[in-house]
Amino acid sequence: MDPDAEKDETPGSTATCDATASDSGVLEDARSLWHELLELSHDRFRLAALETQRAGESLVAMIMVGVMVAVLLSAAWLGLMAAAVARLVEYGVVMSSAILLAVAANLLLALILCGVIRRNSRYLQFPATLRSIQPIPPGRQEAEKS
Repeated sequence: MDPDAEKDETPGSTATCDATASDSGVLEDARSLWHELLELSHDRFRLAALETQRAGESLVAMIMVGVMVAVLLSAAWLGLMAAAVARLVEYGVVMSSAILLAVAANLLLALILCGVIRRNSRYLQFPATLRSIQPIPPGRQEAEKS
């Protein structure tokens, strides 16, 4: 007779074998779950890395295209100013005065655009968000309760 068979027949050892088997099954399930979690997180990080790389390449392309557009628009603006100066010369304005008038118009436009930038720059500091996260001073809390 097999010695292992005798152990299985005793009532106390059956419960111990079943408990050990169920513990090892739970442990294996936990290990399997842990490995699946690691693989899933690795896949997520890899996807994030690939998307970050693609976003970086897109940003570089957008900046390059933006610079080219800026050069083309600058050339078009210079051509427009040259045409305006030529038109003023045709109407009898002296060449130097026509050029100075074009320069003054450009400076005025630049000044207006700087004002627009300055006016909109305050929104870059997230003023409403900052106000919402600042604690209310004790004096204002009492005034609001009244």
